[in-house]
Amino acid sequence: MSAVTDTDGRTAVPTSTETAREQLRARGIPDELHDRFPFAGTGLADRMGIVFTELTADRCVATMPVEGNTQPAGLLHGGAHVVLAETLGSTAASLWAGPDAIVVGTDVNATHHRGIREGVVTGTATPLHRGRTLATYEIVMTDEQGRRLSTARITNLIRRR
Repeated sequence: MSAVTDTDGRTAVPTSTETAREQLRARGIPDELHDRFPFAGTGLADRMGIVFTELTADRCVATMPVEGNTQPAGLLHGGAHVVLAETLGSTAASLWAGPDAIVVGTDVNATHHRGIREGVVTGTATPLHRGRTLATYEIVMTDEQGRRLSTARITNLIRRR
């Protein structure tokens, strides 16, 4: 399989199994979780530059650059906040549910508190509820000074394979 590069120079399709593993590592995903991310390099989170820095069911943290993810007025796009939130909340819910489950988002909402024009956004997902069939996480996005940019909540349905 050959690599496909978008206009931002990001690889959209991995060229081999080892390249896929390298991409997962570059996104902050430890080797023991690689089987849980079969579409690495092809998803929206990859295209937006999301990188995990902490990855557990109790706390998922990732960063995302503002550059390349803005709306016409130059602010970080509100949808980018939601992509970061859904990526973190769904990943945490998947880790909670375990490898024999499929996790599907059923509700996501966000409140935007402050705009940002440059730098890096950090999102932190923590559980509000974790059960056998539903998991709900709150995700707080902050700027590099620790100021809250937005607050989101996602509920995921947990289905056994």
